[in-house]
Amino acid sequence: MRFEGVGGLVPPAPPAPAAVEDKTVMSLVDHLSELRRRIGISLLAVALGTVVGFFFAAQLITFLKAPLNLGKPLVYTGLGDAFFINLKIAIVVGIVLAMPVLLWQLWAFISPGLTREERRLARPWVPLALAFFVIGVVVAYVILPFASTFLLSFSSADLQPLITAESYFDFVTTLFLVFGLIMQFPIILFALSRVGIVTSAKLSGARRQALLGMTIFAAVITPGGDLVSPIALLITMYTLFEGTIFVIRRTGR
Repeated sequence: MRFEGVGGLVPPAPPAPAAVEDKTVMSLVDHLSELRRRIGISLLAVALGTVVGFFFAAQLITFLKAPLNLGKPLVYTGLGDAFFINLKIAIVVGIVLAMPVLLWQLWAFISPGLTREERRLARPWVPLALAFFVIGVVVAYVILPFASTFLLSFSSADLQPLITAESYFDFVTTLFLVFGLIMQFPIILFALSRVGIVTSAKLSGARRQALLGMTIFAAVITPGGDLVSPIALLITMYTLFEGTIFVIRRTGR
């Protein structure tokens, strides 16, 4: 307090209110409505990408069949198989094309719940997630001919391949999605480090267990039963694991 004049008592100015990052508090119903809206936009993006993929399905089938190097066309046995193979490829293309929208919708949904500093730290990982997904798909395409060659190397005069289009494109699309999605796990580890669940020291101390878990996971999740795909996936995952430890350590965690 300070005195002014004779007996004049002037109270001190009230302290400035603390800065509030977001005064909006959403109810559960509002959260569910927002989630429904984000999911709707994501599904629409996938649907539009699927339409594009279906339009170019024939060219994509030729492109994806090339690494097989079979020298003859693939066959199908069911009346509707050709249509569903085109549709399946189109859906995978739709997911790939819609990935920027999917990641943005996820970010738009969770970012209001973060502090300004958390948003600043997390924002660069949105484009990185897209880049990692694309890299995963590219790696899958690169190893595809090696995996196919390995599996076909067991053919003999008594065992000749009659590969159906359905089985081959199931293998290809699963391989692409697995590699693309697995490439996201460094982002998950980094996010866990920011909230204090994991640290670089904990991850470094768990290298053996992580390597064992990655080996089992790579063997189970990769399709086809070849040795090339799980080995390539294991190498990719472990490289990302070590890179994530390095990045987390540089942030002081």
